[in-house]
Amino acid sequence: MCDMHRRRFLGRIGVGGLALTPLAALLSACKKGNWPDDMAEIKWDRDTCARCSMVISDRRFAAQIRGGAEQTVFKFDDPGCLAFWLKEKAEKYPWLAEAGTKMWVADFDSKSREEMRWLDPRRAQFVTRSSPMGYNYAAVSMPMPGSLDFTDMRQHVLAKGK
Repeated sequence: MCDMHRRRFLGRIGVGGLALTPLAALLSACKKGNWPDDMAEIKWDRDTCARCSMVISDRRFAAQIRGGAEQTVFKFDDPGCLAFWLKEKAEKYPWLAEAGTKMWVADFDSKSREEMRWLDPRRAQFVTRSSPMGYNYAAVSMPMPGSLDFTDMRQHVLAKGK
């Protein structure tokens, strides 16, 4: 019982705040790992990329989008797949351009799956690293020599034409 189910359950039981506190604490432990609010858990080695259908295994390059009226989730195995998918699906999903659309990319410098950090790609920097689909960019939180912002990274990836 995670996320939306938890919220519906808590809303339905209508118990006073004090009696609900232990139950709410128990339910909040539902997600495994360090997932930001509103981000759907990525099931490593089982979930597949929305663009290339490759299994998402390498946590250092994972990405996700969530938005629209249905809060639709799309997961990716490579920031390059995210870049292409945004271009390819812009007409089908106009909500992609809305400010409320949430996006995350894994921070390449995260220490482990348990300590994953997630960045908004629109604020991240991208450095050259060998990536699952060969687009060869990874997200980091701080500018580094030769790093690119999201707009420039997307332009480089789209120019490759894969």
